[in-house]
Amino acid sequence: MELELFSTLETLVQTFGPSGQEGEVSAAIRALAQPYGVEARTDVMGNLILRRPGPGPRVLLAAHMDSLGLMVTHIEDSGLLRVGKLGGIEPRLLPGTAVRFRGGVTGVIYEDEGLEEKRREPGHLYVDIGAKDGEAAKKMVQIGDAAVWDGPVRRGGGAIFGPYLDDRVGCAALLRALSLVKGGTNDLYFVFTVQEEVGLRGAAPAAFAIDPDYAVTVDVTDSADVPGAGHAASAKWGGGAAIKVMDRSVICHPWMVERLTALAKAGDIPHQMEIMADGGTDAGAIHKSRAGVCTGGISIPCRYVHAPQEGVWADDVEACVRLLAAFAQDDLPPIFQEGV
Repeated sequence: MELELFSTLETLVQTFGPSGQEGEVSAAIRALAQPYGVEARTDVMGNLILRRPGPGPRVLLAAHMDSLGLMVTHIEDSGLLRVGKLGGIEPRLLPGTAVRFRGGVTGVIYEDEGLEEKRREPGHLYVDIGAKDGEAAKKMVQIGDAAVWDGPVRRGGGAIFGPYLDDRVGCAALLRALSLVKGGTNDLYFVFTVQEEVGLRGAAPAAFAIDPDYAVTVDVTDSADVPGAGHAASAKWGGGAAIKVMDRSVICHPWMVERLTALAKAGDIPHQMEIMADGGTDAGAIHKSRAGVCTGGISIPCRYVHAPQEGVWADDVEACVRLLAAFAQDDLPPIFQEGV
């Protein structure tokens, strides 16, 4: 992965932005996009929409800004914080994970003693912020404050590890693709959505407002090359950009699958087909907007999705960037019609 793309990813991962509180991530992306001369606006939901106008079809390219997190629900007399989940949290993965709050308070996640494996639930987790008692804790955090995983982005061999690669790596890839778009006539909307992790909530109103002819989402997908993965996913590290066929939220339009595949072959872009039996992306909300949107997806195979440390293969990210840029500049029919 080139230095500029890695630097962008570092910036985005370290920026606070759990679901519903994506403002700082939005500001960081807007600043990073400033050199590319795009129109920028934020809608009422908080989605950041960067537009590069053109006379051709409206094309929406989307990645979500939000991350998983925990929200304080109760402060114990001992000073320990009870928390609820923001998004698809797996409690078994979290004990021992460092967290940080927006104001700079840090802590560590632990769980109640003596739990049976099958009884582990988010309500059994708590965060220790080092407060002497409940009164001290209330001066540091409030009920409703959110915490995110705290950790660096690291290179390891040909891979990149860090928190929230889902989907800050997609945001970084989308920004990099924006920088590479030099031609084409498409009316381009680079959309960085909110609240994907809690139900694809930001993408729906963004798609309704833009009313695109075509849409492509970029997100991570489960990597099928770890022990015990079975056949729930098809993409693997090192296989290139994963062209989405379907996930639990969407069956991508066959025309889009064919078009993205043809572009990858024409550009000698490493690629593979992606099917994910569990989980969904913003494509699930976008393809149902208004009278329907011709929608596809380009995914980045990711190990340990929704764990405090996730991993992607650097060359897969680069392939995703190239395919996104190719589609953004493609000569697309004005409006999708059967048989085009």
